[in-house]
Amino acid sequence: MNTKLTLKLDKKAIETAKNYAKQHNRSLSGMVENYFLNLSQENLYPKKHSPIVEHLTAVLSEDDLEKIAQEDERARYILKREL
Repeated sequence: MNTKLTLKLDKKAIETAKNYAKQHNRSLSGMVENYFLNLSQENLYPKKHSPIVEHLTAVLSEDDLEKIAQEDERARYILKREL
């Protein structure tokens, strides 16, 4: 069940997030939800990944990561090593 959440954020941060979501065919609500879910998972299952991988998992879905890995050899190497 979805519940409404109201946040007060800097206007520029909101605009940036909306643009990012639009460019990546994601909803802003979905990005926030994914971030919150990852926060709770980090507390239950601490990971030993590099900071960049930790950051990306809060922003990108697994499908996004797979797409990046298919297109970029260096990203594929890093993701294989980190995940």
